[in-house]
Amino acid sequence: MLEAIERKMEQYILDLEDRDALELYKKLPAGKRLRAKMILSIAGSTLASIKTAAIVEMIHAASLLHDDVIDDAYVRRGNPSINAIYGNKTSIMFGDVLYSKGFYELIDIDRDVAKTISDAVVKLSLGERQDVILSHSFNSNKDAYMQMIYGKTASLIEASAKSAAILAGKDRDIYAKYGKNLGLAFQMIDDILDITQDSQKLGKPAMHDYEEGKCTLPYIYLYEKLNNEDRDKLLSLHAKRLSNEDIDWIKDKMISSGALKKASDEAKALALEAVELMQSEGNKELERVAMQMIERSF
Repeated sequence: MLEAIERKMEQYILDLEDRDALELYKKLPAGKRLRAKMILSIAGSTLASIKTAAIVEMIHAASLLHDDVIDDAYVRRGNPSINAIYGNKTSIMFGDVLYSKGFYELIDIDRDVAKTISDAVVKLSLGERQDVILSHSFNSNKDAYMQMIYGKTASLIEASAKSAAILAGKDRDIYAKYGKNLGLAFQMIDDILDITQDSQKLGKPAMHDYEEGKCTLPYIYLYEKLNNEDRDKLLSLHAKRLSNEDIDWIKDKMISSGALKKASDEAKALALEAVELMQSEGNKELERVAMQMIERSF
């Protein structure tokens, strides 16, 4: 039923009667549609669930358009980003169009669903802002990092699962917890892959996060484990263009210190808790989705 969601998203754009918006929409990479798949798995292929999934994916696309501008990212899933092709102003404004259209269509679905998703977008925006603030200096505060990734990534996945449960008359708290865990694990693993994978697999420059000033969980754990001399070197590389030698040094320290494994184990624990929640609900499909987080390599 993902085809139905794609058609609904395109119909929402066609409703705008704007040729430029349609052209920009067709340039957007589809991605994994994780949130849409989750909604369908929980609520089934009803008209309300298809509309909700389409709206959530539009909102997610809008957040990525803004994110690419904030991060000066010119590649998205191996292809030139919208800001790379058309400039930052176009990327921001088209993101605003997708947000606005999504909110407009939410009104006709369900009041609780509309409130849940709208609240998540507020959290998402605050998380994006916190991400920028934290990148101004080296952040060694794990709680600040976890709060930021909850807002930036996990809140919309949490809201997607909760909204689907509302539509299906299922336990919204259980599914919200599943979505939150899945979202946190997804972002933590994404941050780990930025360190372990090469640019070709990532579809973006490797170790771009640290060059942008972002201190993800592996860096926080690495900082805790290094001696003073190595800490000073790590700090000296923060928010700087990294040479191949610098990258090799960071990777070596990440592995030898156990920082990378510690961060990976924590992400896996969250995903396994999500698996257990879906085992209690008898939802095999969402068990599989959570397991894919653990096994993810890109």
